[in-house]
Amino acid sequence: MKREETVDFNIKATWHAISRMYNQVGQPRGVTTSTGFVLLMINPEFGTRATKIAPLMGMESTSLSRILKSMEEQGFIYRQQDPDDGRAVRIFLTEKGQEDQEEAKRTVLEFNDEIKREVGQTELNTFFQVIQRINQIIEQRNT
Repeated sequence: MKREETVDFNIKATWHAISRMYNQVGQPRGVTTSTGFVLLMINPEFGTRATKIAPLMGMESTSLSRILKSMEEQGFIYRQQDPDDGRAVRIFLTEKGQEDQEEAKRTVLEFNDEIKREVGQTELNTFFQVIQRINQIIEQRNT
């Protein structure tokens, strides 16, 4: 079997292509694919607990910590102690972070609209069903 015929190769190759595209779009603003996705996970009004972001992105907390540190240094976010739980930290968007969150939303929605136009809703629904089934198979293997 050729690698191009495997599920994992095609998923990974497609994700890398998407990631390169998002990096290229965000580059003028200093936003990478990873920082863009973190921006999208943060509630602009109430902030988001740092411990909630990593699972939402399918990341390890150590990887997220490096991204958050970089985002803080670049002025996208700031951290604040959670008023409901003094042990927890909430991540909030700065004004710059809010602007870039809006740009990230626009970019993702435009790409999704383009895919819908080019592929069609029926094929896209089938794709989502297949991806969900693949995830179920993976979960079954991991239990």
